[in-house]
Amino acid sequence: MNLHLPEPLLTALRAIRRDGARPRLVGGCVRDALLGLEAKDFDVEVPGVTFEELHRALAPFGSTDVIGRSFGVIKVRIDGAEYDFSLPRRESKTGAGHRGFAVSPEPGLTDAEAAARRDFTINAIAYDPFNNTLIDPHGGERDLRARVLRHTSAAFAEDPLRVLRGFQLAARFDLTLAPETVALCRSIRTAYAELPIERVWGEWAKWAEKARCPSRGLDVLEQTEWLAHFPELAALRGTPQDPAWHPEGDVFTHTAHCCDALVRIPDWTQAPPERRRALLLAVLAHDLGKPATTQFGERRGQLRWISPGHEAAGGPLSDAFLARIGAPRDTIDFVRPLVVNHLAHHNGQPDFSDTSLRRLARRLAPAGIDDLCLVMRADHDGRPPVRSPETLERIELLRARAAALAIERDAPSPILLGRHLIAAGLKPGTHFKTILDAAFEAQLEGAFTDESGAHMWLETHLKTTHAHS
Repeated sequence: MNLHLPEPLLTALRAIRRDGARPRLVGGCVRDALLGLEAKDFDVEVPGVTFEELHRALAPFGSTDVIGRSFGVIKVRIDGAEYDFSLPRRESKTGAGHRGFAVSPEPGLTDAEAAARRDFTINAIAYDPFNNTLIDPHGGERDLRARVLRHTSAAFAEDPLRVLRGFQLAARFDLTLAPETVALCRSIRTAYAELPIERVWGEWAKWAEKARCPSRGLDVLEQTEWLAHFPELAALRGTPQDPAWHPEGDVFTHTAHCCDALVRIPDWTQAPPERRRALLLAVLAHDLGKPATTQFGERRGQLRWISPGHEAAGGPLSDAFLARIGAPRDTIDFVRPLVVNHLAHHNGQPDFSDTSLRRLARRLAPAGIDDLCLVMRADHDGRPPVRSPETLERIELLRARAAALAIERDAPSPILLGRHLIAAGLKPGTHFKTILDAAFEAQLEGAFTDESGAHMWLETHLKTTHAHS
């Protein structure tokens, strides 16, 4: 296995080994290396030493933080990087919730006993860098090759957060949940209420930021019956769609396809993490309004499944869902306008006039028209095998027209400000807001595009209002 370790870390591992310990890499770095991915976070488990012996061996290499002493964990900063060194330990359930555990470091645990506390077999693989061997008592490498996510031991059920970890890991690494793990997750579905909302958000954020196949995570929620904890999403299952336009199936199936489509778009994969998170959540939420608005009605002379007004109906539901999973306020504010306006390319003017685009950009803020185009593209691609060249052309026209106006990322800001009114000799007062609001409306209509034009507009406006006063 090709697991490249930073040289300062290797030096520390050699020093620990000289004292008779058996240091090995554990957890995500081993899993990622086996998948051919770059390992970033290196965690080290050290059997065969006491906490004091481990602390003494690490002290020469950098500042140590023993805040995790009761857990047998030492954080060490070596050449600007932080590493976790831990002793093998047992965990026993002492109370409800994610934190209801008693932790007992035990340097003499066997490899199988030490690994049994980990959530999934793919995360219970250790690696000895000196012998270049895997320590895999629970068959994690086999499961990784089979793309299966399987719980390591019955202790999995003691921590309900692990179900949501399975949700995001399945999406990140394109894995399916083992049947016996599905059954175990179902058996603890009522324990969801024990989870702090910040931990719930932590797993959703990983799903939204890092997913390679988001639908795998949605499958986990549905198979384990944990989808019921997110009623806005659960309502999508069984909501029908017109098969001529949506041959893929109901709204839940469509949404899953859309999420998978988004993460294949280069503009999404190359975006910063916070933008990736918000965009995938926007695609997930884009049709939340359909269950409440779907009916069998007439359109274009035929009876079919239609969902009139589902975009506007989805706004409050998007807010409710994101608040339910603990999303921060800036994410909620970013997602809602994308949901409410995701059909703007169908509802807008044929040529996207400058005025309509400026107003659309204002409605979308803090998101932008480029963000909306990504949501639209994912929505289009989430209807396999249907493709609409006309829709794709409309999306590209919208993007191009917005770029020409330099509003593809940011909405127009008011050009005429209070300081300009003061410079024109006006005294501050409540009438300032009336004038500035009128100026901004005129700006959106294209009456002026720069400060010089704003001054000319103000002069004319003042003359006009004075003549009518």
